[in-house]
Amino acid sequence: MPDWENIRYFLAVARIGTLSGAARSLKVDHATISRRLSALEGEIEAILVERQPRACKLTPIGQRVFELAQQMEEGAHAIERFLDASRSPLSGKVTLSAPPVLVANFLVKHLAVFRRSNPGVQLSVSCEARQVSLSRREADVVLRLARPEEPTSVVRKLGRVSFGLYASKDYPHLHNPSAWEFIAYDAGFVGVPQQKWLMRVAAKRPIACEISDINGHLVAARAGAGVAGLPDFLAAADAKLQRVTQSGEAFSRDIWMAVHRDLRRSPQIRAVMDFLVKIVSENSAFSDKR
Repeated sequence: MPDWENIRYFLAVARIGTLSGAARSLKVDHATISRRLSALEGEIEAILVERQPRACKLTPIGQRVFELAQQMEEGAHAIERFLDASRSPLSGKVTLSAPPVLVANFLVKHLAVFRRSNPGVQLSVSCEARQVSLSRREADVVLRLARPEEPTSVVRKLGRVSFGLYASKDYPHLHNPSAWEFIAYDAGFVGVPQQKWLMRVAAKRPIACEISDINGHLVAARAGAGVAGLPDFLAAADAKLQRVTQSGEAFSRDIWMAVHRDLRRSPQIRAVMDFLVKIVSENSAFSDKR
């Protein structure tokens, strides 16, 4: 029988399409991915992947093995979820994936309270803007600013993040909207809702700079680089920033929590979910009634 670890590495290559990308996702080096893939091909005596200069292409056998391997992976994760759900109350590790803006500027402020209330639970928080798979155990619980669509997940809306336009109180064009220059995201964020909103607001006015991280937008706005579209919970209390009025639409994004349906009654998972519901509901900045 093929080594499951080799199959796991093959799955990463098949999903991502490059050896280097698979290596980054599994946090190993390129050589390890290549070695594991070769070992699997040796075990089954078949070529699974055509290694091209810029990508890896599955052979017909590789495509079928990929389909079967995904079923094996789902079965393995189902066993893990069953065991997690049946463990003794309030013990074990729970992985929470959330957008960087919520982790750095909100969640970390509450971790000490969670730890005191749940000393047996190790909460591992991952800053990720991308969608992650609950079925593949990339996380146990996720917070997202777009509704998770994985069919095996249980989803709940927790609140809302409202956005506004902010600039430094020393910004020379603060009271002259026609002269505003904007701080935007780079080309990798072209489809992100807050980028689309900001570009509509900017219209034909210039983009002063592009920054991929929203905390960078905050720092750049404070330094007077231009007008930024920022979450109100992040910017409203900043003494160096001024919220400026805009013409056109208001903008907000919903906060969604999701968990795999097999884990929703696990005591340690339930503790994390209850914690998230509590801290979001108690923060007036996230209220739907604002």
